[in-house]
Amino acid sequence: MQIKDKMNARFKNLQGGLFVQVAKADVGEGAGDFQKAGGDIMAWADPFFPDPSIPESVKAAMAAALADGFPSHYTMPIGMLELRQALAETIHASTGLPINPSRNVIVTPGSDSGLLYAMMPFLSEGDEVMVPDPSYPSNFLNPKLLGAVTVPVPLREENNYQIDIGEFEARLTDRTKMVLISHPNNPTTTVFRRESMEALCRFIVEHDLILVSDQAFQDHIYDGIEFVHPATLPGMWERTVTVCSISKGLGLSGFRIGYLYADDHLMDVYYGGAVNVLGASCTLSSIGAVAALRDKAYLQEVYERLERRRRQAYETFRDIPGVTMKCSESGILSWLNISALGTDQEVADRIRDEAKILVNQGSPYGEMGRGHIRIVTACFARDEDAQARFDRIRAVLMSMAREKGLC
Repeated sequence: MQIKDKMNARFKNLQGGLFVQVAKADVGEGAGDFQKAGGDIMAWADPFFPDPSIPESVKAAMAAALADGFPSHYTMPIGMLELRQALAETIHASTGLPINPSRNVIVTPGSDSGLLYAMMPFLSEGDEVMVPDPSYPSNFLNPKLLGAVTVPVPLREENNYQIDIGEFEARLTDRTKMVLISHPNNPTTTVFRRESMEALCRFIVEHDLILVSDQAFQDHIYDGIEFVHPATLPGMWERTVTVCSISKGLGLSGFRIGYLYADDHLMDVYYGGAVNVLGASCTLSSIGAVAALRDKAYLQEVYERLERRRRQAYETFRDIPGVTMKCSESGILSWLNISALGTDQEVADRIRDEAKILVNQGSPYGEMGRGHIRIVTACFARDEDAQARFDRIRAVLMSMAREKGLC
């Protein structure tokens, strides 16, 4: 008997790297073993990894809390009130929405668990969830774990990965329940323009759907591009669940603090299930998160560092024969089309073996991700340390270009 046959079909085909190699860098022990052997990881969306990144204001708040001894105790399962208040202020400042910290916000132990929790109340067996492709791998897997069916909707590189509502219309069925997006998009860094977002939201309202909007990368938008919060558009507040994080914008991934905000009719359900599904978020991390959210100078400092870093990456990779890319529009990533050099696995494997750096293959990000690689260009605190790794990656890509006769 195979014991996995006792599992339901949603889970039994998951693989954690114990018996076969898994392409995702955050599954199993592969990345950890690679790092222990002296390799560098530029495949985790963790700004400044592996270097320290806690601002002094946050250290001071946490040290004071430890001295008082309070962090040994639970906070509320829905999140510490002081943290929800700080989050409500932050959300209101960016959206203009009247956010009540005791009715519209819930804290989650990271945005990954928050993303799954956001979807749980809505999906039943056989429901369909539309997911832009390419997109965050969890966006394709999470609906399946909840018994639903993921319906990829292509975003095309030649259209700067903007939403084509005709592609959504073509895939609409009587089973469609939800649209799930990453905005800005992970891995492409694309910010969906107002025209795209308004068209998508009209589609959602017209067909009485739910939107889950993963906005983990929303804090740093470049080149003056407008960021449109879908929850603010007509008819969307009551049908949108927004998932956010302090990991990417503030460089505090290890704190494991995410949050959802939504209409109170939705939030009442999330509050009701919090203790059963989420548990309480880390008390010490919550105290640190309050200090981080209120340190506006630190957020600006991170923005300037990441803006500089994305330009470094662009200048390093943009002129490699056989490689095409755009300068990142948001966040901490760069997305490279390397299809002229080989498959995304071949290229990622060469970078791993020759440059001793892990980057992400594009295939886990969807069918439209094939032939691409994702590099977390925000890794390492110092620009010169990051540049040294960029140069090693460039050397491998140039070597592959020469082998293909492209230079």
